Amino acid sequence: MRTICFVFLALFAATVGAFAYYNQEAATIRFWEWEKTSSLAMIAGVAYGLGMLSGWTVVGMVRRSANRAIEAVEQKYTQQRV
Repeated sequence: MRTICFVFLALFAATVGAFAYYNQEAATIRFWEWEKTSSLAMIAGVAYGLGMLSGWTVVGMVRRSANRAIEAVEQKYTQQRV
C-alpha cells in the first residue's frame, strides 16, 4: 500500500512540476481595485492552497456540528433511560 501511495504522490508531483514548467507566462488577476500579475502556475497553486484551507474549515465545522448533534441525542437517550 505504501508503494502505491508513493507512486501516486510521485505522479502528482511530476504533474505539478510539468504544469509549472509549461505555464510560466504571466497572468493578471483583478479584484475590484486590486490587480496582481504573476505566473499562471503560481496563481493555480495559491488557488489550490486557498481551496484546501476553505475545504478544511468547512469539514471542521460540519464535524463539530455533527458531534454536537450526536452528543445531544446521546444525552437525551441517557436521560430517558434513567
